[in-house]
Amino acid sequence: MTTDSKTQIPCREGLWSTPSSPDEKPQLIGSKCPNCGEVFFPVNPVCVNCQNQKMDEIKLSRRGKVWSFTTIMLPLPQWYQGPVPFDLARVELPEGVRIWTRLLGAEAGTFKMGQEVELDIDLMQKDAEGNEIIGFCFVPVEK
Repeated sequence: MTTDSKTQIPCREGLWSTPSSPDEKPQLIGSKCPNCGEVFFPVNPVCVNCQNQKMDEIKLSRRGKVWSFTTIMLPLPQWYQGPVPFDLARVELPEGVRIWTRLLGAEAGTFKMGQEVELDIDLMQKDAEGNEIIGFCFVPVEK
């Protein structure tokens, strides 16, 4: 008897931490320049601001605010096979970095500028073998 076990595969390795216990939640992984303090996501090996070549890897805050967004109404190329419409946004984290991300957890087009959102990991699509390709997104903070 064979078991049909499909795995979850990150859309790109190293974008977020994998929790080691049920109490932990994933965090995006960025880099911070020890020289000038500039923060980057994803990890950047060189500081674009001061060209320092030694960067510190950091875990970024799980919460941020919607800085800008647009609603995508048409299907995209093959890298995204999820539902349409959906919102694509820039979310600003407390560290000062703005991240391109999908907004999920509310009807497309209903997010507000400045709205507080929180990191989540979600299914983006399935590959030919049925494995789940997962990626990060942000969802509204429950009040």
